[in-house]
Amino acid sequence: MSKGRRGSHEEEHENHERWLVTYADMVTLLMVLFIVMFAMSQVDEKKFNALKAGLAAGFGQSVSIQDGSDNILNETGLAVAMPIAPGQSSPGQRKQDAGLAAQLARYDELREQQVRKDAQVEAQRLSGLQRKVEAALAKRGLGSDVRATIDERGLVLSLVSRHVVFEPDVAELSARGREVLDQLAPVLADLTEPLSIEGHTNQEPVKPRYFATDWELSAARAVGVLRYLNEEEGIPNRRMTASAYGHEKPLIDPSKPDSQAVNKRVDIVIRSTQPAETRALLAGASRDQSPRGDGS
Repeated sequence: MSKGRRGSHEEEHENHERWLVTYADMVTLLMVLFIVMFAMSQVDEKKFNALKAGLAAGFGQSVSIQDGSDNILNETGLAVAMPIAPGQSSPGQRKQDAGLAAQLARYDELREQQVRKDAQVEAQRLSGLQRKVEAALAKRGLGSDVRATIDERGLVLSLVSRHVVFEPDVAELSARGREVLDQLAPVLADLTEPLSIEGHTNQEPVKPRYFATDWELSAARAVGVLRYLNEEEGIPNRRMTASAYGHEKPLIDPSKPDSQAVNKRVDIVIRSTQPAETRALLAGASRDQSPRGDGS
């Protein structure tokens, strides 16, 4: 037993070559390090040149950094891009810009031509409605009671006769005024455009007898015409609106003789549904088509 215990306490044989393991590990690590460094030192020249060209073009510098360097952009199948300095453009880019500008100018020209054509067509249509209205009124001897014009809003039928508003300061339609509306209503009923009923007073500097101001008087006149067209002629309310302008929009110069009788009126505006740029040309297109040149 004592021998066994003494044998178990004997020291193991010392290995004097363990340093070789550490040395081998170090050599291996050094080899890996040199391999990595070697791999990093092999620059992909094509990719580098592509990156160089892109950065140079972006910052307005020369593409070539080193003389005699190969450029990947010169390879077959790749487009050559010239560097563009700030504020400058290449001949190709200038040619492309000039072509684009010419196309835009042509587009604008064609668009303006189409707008003028649309205005002429719309003016012809409104002129046809005007002749229809004038013919209906002429049959009843009421031609002088309405003045028809075409402007940027559409066809404007101005009830200008002294018979429409019975007395000064009064908003009720006279018998003749109702007869005028009776002749206008069939033409208006056949349309789909919205109607604006606009009340106006003359420019005499006197307070209305039965109304607080000209605004109330002009509003009452517009509403009176609107109600008559709806209640007596059956024109839907949804197509009509009423507006009041007081004495702010005279039809003719207030200094002219008999202007007060004309400026005291109600306008029925058949509103054009064309775009604003087309409507802006309606008055001129109407004058061009009128043999008298006055659009009436």
